[in-house]
Amino acid sequence: MSKTASERYSPGLIATAVSLPAALIVALIVAAVVMQRSSPAEPVAITTMPAPDAGPTECAGLLDALPEQLGDLKRAELLDPAPLGAAAWRDPATLGEPVVLRCGLERPLEFDRASALQVVNGVDWFEISGESMGLDSSTWYAVDRGVYVAVTIPSGSGPTPIQVLSNTVSDAIAKQPIDPAPIN
Repeated sequence: MSKTASERYSPGLIATAVSLPAALIVALIVAAVVMQRSSPAEPVAITTMPAPDAGPTECAGLLDALPEQLGDLKRAELLDPAPLGAAAWRDPATLGEPVVLRCGLERPLEFDRASALQVVNGVDWFEISGESMGLDSSTWYAVDRGVYVAVTIPSGSGPTPIQVLSNTVSDAIAKQPIDPAPIN
């Protein structure tokens, strides 16, 4: 039984019936992505640590010079009360673990004359791996400046955070001879 020309559905009606559900699905996906990106990120909580030199002009100058972005990471709001001399960046898409900078900390206990250093863009860094403490990050200390600057970087972040922050530290804080602890 074949339908006559007058009994068939019009091509416009068929096209609408097929494309309307597809358009609705696309609209739902776009709305979900937009809502996810526009949802406010939780502020980053940073624990308080002794930072006796966080107030001097070196730290204030460094904080003023810090970039808004470290590659794909964007500067994050800190949870109040935020420690003096601190800043953080995180990926706004994933809201994963942040990169955290602390200025004015005490010399790390592990930093002695036998410590290996890595030079990144003119800054001498001492790395403390978090692996032995069950952490998936490393903390790098700039040890050749008038104040100690620590940057905690989650594993898998790549070289961009330490490279960009090395440039900023180098520009903002004058280089000084290192002062490691004696070997015990």
